[in-house]
Amino acid sequence: MLKMRRILIVEDEDDSREGLRMLLEASGYDVETAADGIDGLAKLESCSADAAIIDIDLPGMNGYDIARNARSNEALRRVKLIALTGFGRAKDRQAAHEAGFDRHLTKPVSFATLRNEIEQR
Repeated sequence: MLKMRRILIVEDEDDSREGLRMLLEASGYDVETAADGIDGLAKLESCSADAAIIDIDLPGMNGYDIARNARSNEALRRVKLIALTGFGRAKDRQAAHEAGFDRHLTKPVSFATLRNEIEQR
């Protein structure tokens, strides 16, 4: 049984965003998507997500800023934030942690690994 039900994907690359949305929906999740950081933060504030999968390098507002805003908002502190990014160096992982991400995954990642991260508390 799924613990996390509603997932937000914030990814500016159309094929990646839509492919991930389809995989998650086929696995039983309710999914919202956003193609830039500003829309991503707005949807995070309004969609009651259990978890958000957020790219770092986004137009409008980067993923670090989305995470910082989420962690400063009492209503969003419970949302699990997962960075899914091409930035995989140690300093990138540290920056993600400092911004408030719960997990940092480097692209490409298997769907099984991503799903496991979503479901872990």
